[in-house]
Amino acid sequence: MSTQAQEAREALGARLRGFRRDAGFASGRALARALGWQESKVSRLENGKQNASEEDIRTWCAATGHDGEIPDLIATVRHIDELWLEWRRQLATGAEKRQQAAIPVYSKTKVFRIWHPTVVWGTLQTAEYAAQTLNQVRDFYEIPDDIEAATAKRLERQQYLYRGDRIFNVVLAEQALYTNFGGAEVMKGQLDRLLAVMRLARLSLGIIPRAAPMRLWPGNSFSMFDDKLVLVETYSAEFSVTQPREIEQYAKAFALLQQSAVYGTAVRDLIFAALQHYDRMPTD
Repeated sequence: MSTQAQEAREALGARLRGFRRDAGFASGRALARALGWQESKVSRLENGKQNASEEDIRTWCAATGHDGEIPDLIATVRHIDELWLEWRRQLATGAEKRQQAAIPVYSKTKVFRIWHPTVVWGTLQTAEYAAQTLNQVRDFYEIPDDIEAATAKRLERQQYLYRGDRIFNVVLAEQALYTNFGGAEVMKGQLDRLLAVMRLARLSLGIIPRAAPMRLWPGNSFSMFDDKLVLVETYSAEFSVTQPREIEQYAKAFALLQQSAVYGTAVRDLIFAALQHYDRMPTD
């Protein structure tokens, strides 16, 4: 188990301990007696030494008068071993498998909320731009070279832009228009792609200008899939958020970021300015 997952299990145990004390059980022995459990089980759960089952959570909360906490705690239990998925483990056989894993999530999602301060969201990328970013993934993590297959899988997500009744809310920072992957021609192609997808009725593309007043610090990029899952990427891992209260925090963060974004004609103006920047860029 990763360090982060163990910390989450210990945090869960601390919450359970608080519930016990709130309910007037002075010791783990007293609660164990009431539940018909071994005292050692109560101790292991409270100290993060044992995984709690969903039934354990329901029983504990019912006995301590915290039934309202059951959905949050069960969400934590279900994903406590999945909170951190190390990139090296995910990418052990190359990048294609990770790109493929995203497709079932996309197929089930109705509302997407995407924030990225520095890079164009993968589902809006051109093949050339995607390949450049995946080349960096390959080199940084020193994984097998399957970039062509991985790029194809990433582009496969684009089918969902045109199928069904899905809604895509995407916010980028202006920096994403200037983070240079592959040189001027690749970047101009990517910017043209953004202008094209802006015409989609089900896609809302906002950009936060570099001088815009911020209602919230930019933070890490994240992707929200309905109100069920948030994925946060770091250099070392992908953090999977499933607890309802934490998802609410990301929804709040996204709403605040949207308040700093511009839309429509203002977005086109920012993209055209970036295109002019790349037109002026010397070519090799």
